[in-house]
Amino acid sequence: MAAPLITVRRLTPTDVAPLRALNAVFGRAFGEPETYGAEPPSDAYLAALLGNEHVIALVALAADDVVGGLVAYELDKFERARREIYIYDLAVAEPHRRQGIATALIERLREIAGERGAWVVYVQADRGDEPAIALYEKLGTREE
Repeated sequence: MAAPLITVRRLTPTDVAPLRALNAVFGRAFGEPETYGAEPPSDAYLAALLGNEHVIALVALAADDVVGGLVAYELDKFERARREIYIYDLAVAEPHRRQGIATALIERLREIAGERGAWVVYVQADRGDEPAIALYEKLGTREE
């Protein structure tokens, strides 16, 4: 059986349900279901958050199911007149890993960064998280 077609899209203020589904993916992937689900914000809070241009939430969808995603923040810098995009959370549900979904999410974020005039997209990976480090090294430059 072939892998389902995956689409990547940016969430808008009307996409509270997919954002909640993404939080569930994050909770399972990071082993922190309480952090991502114990005290969920209101729909109004999440809709307002998704309406902020500096908040970038992307989901990977298999049909209508959220199978991965990322949340990134656009940061205006003070030391130079430029902006950067910081990937805060990125995860793919276990059954959908190693299919290029994380790469597709980052590539879409790079497109958005280019449209927004961002100087760089960056992420912080913890030592010992070898799969994440390997992915990020494949897609960019590593700094310690």
